[in-house]
Order: sequence, then C-alpha cells, then structure tokens
Amino acid sequence: MSDLPILAEPREGVPPVVNTPDSLTHTCRALSNGHGPIAIDTERAHGFRYSPRACLIQLRRDGSGTHLVDPLALGGAVGLKPLAKALAGTQWILHAATQDMPCLAMDGLRPDDLFDTELAGRLLNLPRVSLGPMVERYCGVTLLKEHSASDWSRRPLPRDWQVYAALDVELLNDLREKILSDLHEAGKEEWARQEFAHLVEVAADLPSEEPGIDPKRWRKLSHIGDIHSRAGLQLAHDLWLARENLAHDLDIMPGRLLRDEALVAAARHCDRTGNVDVETVLAIRGFHRGRAKKYRQTWAEAINHARSVSPTKYPPLREPSSGIPHPRSWERHHPEEAARWAAVRPAVNDVAADHDVPPENLCTPTWLRHFAWQPPEDCSVEGVDVFLEGLGARPWQREILSGPLSAVMATL
Repeated sequence: MSDLPILAEPREGVPPVVNTPDSLTHTCRALSNGHGPIAIDTERAHGFRYSPRACLIQLRRDGSGTHLVDPLALGGAVGLKPLAKALAGTQWILHAATQDMPCLAMDGLRPDDLFDTELAGRLLNLPRVSLGPMVERYCGVTLLKEHSASDWSRRPLPRDWQVYAALDVELLNDLREKILSDLHEAGKEEWARQEFAHLVEVAADLPSEEPGIDPKRWRKLSHIGDIHSRAGLQLAHDLWLARENLAHDLDIMPGRLLRDEALVAAARHCDRTGNVDVETVLAIRGFHRGRAKKYRQTWAEAINHARSVSPTKYPPLREPSSGIPHPRSWERHHPEEAARWAAVRPAVNDVAADHDVPPENLCTPTWLRHFAWQPPEDCSVEGVDVFLEGLGARPWQREILSGPLSAVMATL
C-alpha cells in the first residue's frame, strides 16, 4: 500500500445518480455551462452480464461538477440523445479510451476530440500506466480500486460504489494538464495529437449495436486441448453454443451458467464415433448444480444434436490457420522471412529505445509481422513510408521508422 494520502470522497460530495429525463436535462445544462474538457469513465458488469453495455457513465467538467448517469434507467442511446448533444464539440478525457469507447458508442456517444491519459503515459514510456499509479505519480494521492470488479448492473447502487465511480473522474483533468506538460517537454505533444485523432476515427466506426455471438469463439474454451477427438469437439461446440445463446438471452456471463470445465469434461465422455450418454453427461459436476440444473433440457438437446451430426462434419482437431503464421514457426518453415524478422525486430527495438517509447507503440507487432513476412518491393525510405501508411501507421511513427527499416532491408 502506498504511503500517499487516500482520496476518499469527491470534493463536492457524492452526486445523485442521474436516472430520469428531468435529472438528465439538469446534467446536460450543467455540462454545457461548464468549461474545458470533460472527464468521462464507464462502469460495466464484467464477469456478471453478457451485455458489454455501460451500466454507469461518469462525467466531470470544471464549473459543472461530477455527474453519475444511469444509461440503463434512461433507455440507452435514445434516452441519452440530450447528453450526446451536450458533449458535441468538447474534448473528452478518457483513461484507456479503447476500453470505454465501444460501450459509449452503443449509447450513441462518440467523441469529436479526446485526450487519453493512459496512452499519453505510454508515449512517455512510464513504467506503470494504469489510473491508480498515474494519479499517484502526478497528483500525489491514492485511488482505491476495491469496486472495479463489482456487478455494476445492481440497483440501487450502494453509496460506496457511487463514491468510487465519482472518484474515477475526479482528477482526470488535473492528470491531463500535468501529462500534457510532460508531453510538451519531451517533444511528444504532436505524437499524442496524432494518436488521439486516430482514436476519434476509430470511435466513429464503432458499431451502435451490441456485438453478436462470435461463432468461432468456442475454440477459446479453457482446456480445449484436453479434448482429443473430433466427436468430442462437436459436443463441446454444441454445448458451448447452447450455453452462449442462453447466456445472451438471460444477460448473464456464460461461465456463471456452466463452467468451461464442465463442457470439456462432457466432451471427453464422447467416443470417436460420437456416442455419448445424455444422463452420464448431465451427472457431471456443474450440469446439476446452481443455475445450470434449471436448463437440463437445453443441455440434453445440445447433446442430442451433437450425436446426430455426421462424422464427416465434425470440426477438425486443429483450427485451420489463416493469415500470417506466428514468427516462432518461421525459422523451420520460412527461413527467408525468419531472417528478415531477426533483423527488423531488434532494429525497431533499438529505434524505440532511442526515442524512449515502448516498441509496440512505435510499431505494432502486427505491422512488424506484415513487414517481415512480405515487405514492399520498393524498400527505399519512401517505399517503406508508403507501406507503413497502408498498414495504418501515423506520420510520427513513419517519420521515425521508415529510414531505419529501409537501412536494415538494404543489408539483407
């Protein structure tokens, strides 16, 4: 625990939860009458709800105070149209913007301008960039994070949760001003401007609806490697899909219905021809406990469906690879590409060290793999610059990288 003082209460006290159209009107008026950027954060029910939507939106602006907006009570994007209007044209301050932007977009809220304090910390190559350590570093106080994993869909919200939520935006503007000074001193203010503009573009393309069920996600079941037959994989797939659909309809995290371990255990009861006894599976620990036991019929239908599938249609034991293979396999199967990877990767690391920036913020691993796998035909500085631009690199990254990458390619 840090020896710094703990920030225990918002400076203006705990604001009431904004959960009616009238109270939202008051909040929007207050925000519009405030000045400067608007600090924004969200709370979601990670680990509890299937929906990734925001359960609470916190906002703070100088001259306006802090506001805790309940998007669930206000009806999401339709009910939050006045808030979207009040935020238009302002700069948002977010910490780790890519975490909050998707759920804000679902509620019809997209930034016209933003400042990401976490990303700024990365550009400054700070050793710790989560909100707590950065507040300690720049503001000299400690933020407690005891409610970060709570079920924020719970209503009414306990007072200590409201305190926690309000404090998450309490110091974001102070943090922004101090980080901005460091960016300027380090000559990285323009880097940050380009990165933040890129995030605004990303936000503009985010979907307004909740994402659907990803049919390929079943392959990410925990311990799926313990299933050694294609018939077992078919059963795991069908049980996973039944659980996923049920979790979606009930708005509950799938693992709270039935744990992955139970699905994998069921799949291991399959023989190679797909024979499996329904009652044997339903007797497995997990299927007859807690919430899962209410849905025996759902599990039985999934098992029977798996039994009816022709073996020729079973999923393969290994998911077919697509795209660029991982570099760890290149040395054996792709020696030319491996040689390029062995040359360009340390070169990027050296350039990043020279500019005091994490390598992954200078050149994403995906860009680097693309470059090593199939570099441009023209590896002049100009050719490399065009190639990186096509991958999405911002001007500051291309300016730093194009020359060194071109020089490395000239030696191969």
